[in-house]
Amino acid sequence: MIQNILILTLNDLAVSFKNKSIFLILFIPFFVYVSLLLVDEAGVDIQKTRIGLIQSAPYAPVMLAAVQSADTLFTVLRVPDEAEGKKRLKEKKIDGLLLPPEKEKMGLVLVVVQKESILSLSIVQGFLALQKAVQGHDINWISDIHQLQEGGIQQQTLPTWILMLALLVSFIILPAQIAEEKEKKILLALLQTPMREIEWLTAKLFLGMILIFIAVLFLHLMGGFDFGNALTYFAFIGVGSFCFSSYGIFLGFLCRNQASARTLGVIFYLPHLLPSALSDFSQKLSAVAPFVPSYPFFESVKSILLVHTGTTTGMFWAWIYLFFVGSTTFFLAYRLMKKRWLM
Repeated sequence: MIQNILILTLNDLAVSFKNKSIFLILFIPFFVYVSLLLVDEAGVDIQKTRIGLIQSAPYAPVMLAAVQSADTLFTVLRVPDEAEGKKRLKEKKIDGLLLPPEKEKMGLVLVVVQKESILSLSIVQGFLALQKAVQGHDINWISDIHQLQEGGIQQQTLPTWILMLALLVSFIILPAQIAEEKEKKILLALLQTPMREIEWLTAKLFLGMILIFIAVLFLHLMGGFDFGNALTYFAFIGVGSFCFSSYGIFLGFLCRNQASARTLGVIFYLPHLLPSALSDFSQKLSAVAPFVPSYPFFESVKSILLVHTGTTTGMFWAWIYLFFVGSTTFFLAYRLMKKRWLM
């Protein structure tokens, strides 16, 4: 009996090597380790940030002179009024906006996109260090911090859940379904009919896009979240679902069976999810995240839902980038299908 158990165990291990499932055991700890290296530690270095100052606002001369002279900490940019400053903050042309003191308060008001971001922490640390060097331990120059992003913790995490749903459909569900049709020879049988390759690929693309739209709409309806600028929002969901569905179809054609498709899907799923979702909390991850297609989608959805930015140049280029990635991966999947790759 022991011999049979040992033989079956070794056989299962051999199967896990053959279908690539064992690679998840190696990849996931490695990816978590790399991600932890990229996440900032407690002592975050102060980085040079762009601070907006209103031209006609009555700032304290000591503070104004100190900020303008601290060129290793801050880049000072003048804005005509508060509305223009918040507009530039939404478009990420500045990192923070300093407003004159509110009534019955001595300190300035710092306006940032998100209070909990590592960038906001860096600005506050910079001002504390500068104030200590100039005036010692007097009253803080910054008395309050306002954020542009609206809503509570549920609203704040909504873009992350939307990204997770889109990637889950594209990198986990679609590749496994395509690999299943290849493994069971269903796709080869369909190709013996008058059906053309482009028709099958387009149907799979529509499937992925429909599933992503259903998941996103269901999440909004269950949570009672608004759509912000609905036209721009659904345009980004559409181009994002097109991009990631095409990506998932391409991954499915790289695999021979369902097990290898699930493994490859997870290997692509985590690097597209975590750097984008955690980019606000780490300067290192914010430098790495723009290299993955999920980042422009995540940032655009976050701007629409939380900052209510409808149309900016950055979002236009994000739309073009997602469409380009989707078109490229769709074309690569078509070429693999024409060659009957691993069928």
